[in-house]
Amino acid sequence: MSTHPEIREGVRAVCSGFGAEYWRTCDREHRFPQEFHDAMAAGGWIGVAVPEAYGGGGAGISEAAAVMEEVAASGAAMNGASAIHLSVFGMNPVVRHGSEEMRRRYLPRVADGSLQVAFGVTEPDAGLDTTAITTTARRDGDRYLVRGRKVWTSKAPFCDKVLLLVRTTPREQVARRTDGLSLLLADLQRPEVTITPIDKLGRNAVVSCEVVYDDLPVDAADLVGEEGRGFRLILDGLNPERILIAAEALGTGRAALAAAVAYAKERTVFGRPIGQNQGIAFPLAEAHMRLHAAALVIADAAARYDAGEACGEQANTAKFLAAEAAFFAADRAVQTLGGFGYATEYDVSRYFTEARLMRLAPLPQEMVLTHVAEHVLGLPRSY
Repeated sequence: MSTHPEIREGVRAVCSGFGAEYWRTCDREHRFPQEFHDAMAAGGWIGVAVPEAYGGGGAGISEAAAVMEEVAASGAAMNGASAIHLSVFGMNPVVRHGSEEMRRRYLPRVADGSLQVAFGVTEPDAGLDTTAITTTARRDGDRYLVRGRKVWTSKAPFCDKVLLLVRTTPREQVARRTDGLSLLLADLQRPEVTITPIDKLGRNAVVSCEVVYDDLPVDAADLVGEEGRGFRLILDGLNPERILIAAEALGTGRAALAAAVAYAKERTVFGRPIGQNQGIAFPLAEAHMRLHAAALVIADAAARYDAGEACGEQANTAKFLAAEAAFFAADRAVQTLGGFGYATEYDVSRYFTEARLMRLAPLPQEMVLTHVAEHVLGLPRSY
């Protein structure tokens, strides 16, 4: 895509300093790419979507998506994208609903990269049923005490703060199950918090964790928005999250396709490059078309969001199509390289495992289909 070429060029310039060996090493050693994070912060890219009044670039989701796509397409894939994802747009609930004092205290530090923030919503027994979370925040004078357990909290060991969805009113005491949930910006590196990394298949440069909160104190001033309306604040951030994830999947697919095409041109078998064979060439051509179609949907969804228009259908469609296109491209890349596709030194195996993740996170493809079936086609709700 040619949208925001100046942004793309600037991001590519930063990413060019972090080649394939850097990302292989970070992934293999389960090492957070701090050098990359700091370079992106120094270039102003982490703060691209933070309002100018708080030290950011003041751009929208369209620009942020261009940044994230180019990061992933550089070969950083989801390891690189996930290292900065939450900082780029994850603080949107604070931007939109936080107090002025909260914005001034935290957003400039997010924009310059000195403050990393995690996101704590998912729980082991609630899964996608967010209203069933059991992590509670009990009011105690001018503070809350948080008790409960979250899973899949990315970057937890490296973050000083966490946006934490908690229940402040018991579910049985609210009229609607979406009521009584609140969003807190809590301290994470405290003795009341236990962080345990989760062993996983891929994207290992960015750790995912189980986090246990044992009466963690949180200042009442760090409540985002109104008490009891946290679920609505989370919903407000879902569409931009879908769009950014789609852009990251698109970039990962681009990286995989580029590696496959380069190999298909250079690898000679039976006296000719394997890319001359239609069995190799046609799937790669199809991968290109699928990625291009996904890029168009992402651009449409981002433009609608930035214009303040309804974009639930477009954002969810973008996430679905980009995840499918990225996985198809990565799968064909592995197939193109044959046995070498399974070797870590050729990188496509890393793209494959990371592209597979995007069909699961931040929600599985089936949940996107239920959204479209219910809210676009008007079919009865399935759950």
